[in-house]
Amino acid sequence: MKLNPQLLQINRNFLICFVISASLSAVSAQLLGDYENYFNTTVTIVIGYIVYFTIFSGLFYLDNKERYKSMKSKLIRKELLSLISSFGLGEIVYLIIRWPTLYYFLEIEIEPYLASLTSEIIATVCYMISVTIFLRKTKTF
Repeated sequence: MKLNPQLLQINRNFLICFVISASLSAVSAQLLGDYENYFNTTVTIVIGYIVYFTIFSGLFYLDNKERYKSMKSKLIRKELLSLISSFGLGEIVYLIIRWPTLYYFLEIEIEPYLASLTSEIIATVCYMISVTIFLRKTKTF
């Protein structure tokens, strides 16, 4: 299996964002521990999304600004469309797994920070696998 540097770079960015987002999500879940579980779950995931996409956007820009300067705009558009499609599919997988698992863990009274970290790990692994597979299938990288 040939390792693609762009795919490795994206996965590295996923992991960096995961660590920061998971940490802040765990803190927010713990702070919201006295609220209803559905509210805690929803707010924790929203906070995670804001942190994740802010950091990922910055890392993606920094990693690719020179590369995109030398590419034709048609190729950039095609690659970005494929990336957005892949990430969109990954986000669907992520949400389908993240919300119910976090809510379930809170319902069975696992500590909120631990419930958040556990559901984040499960959902992120599934997200990374689905995005990587989709990017390979579409031959984006």
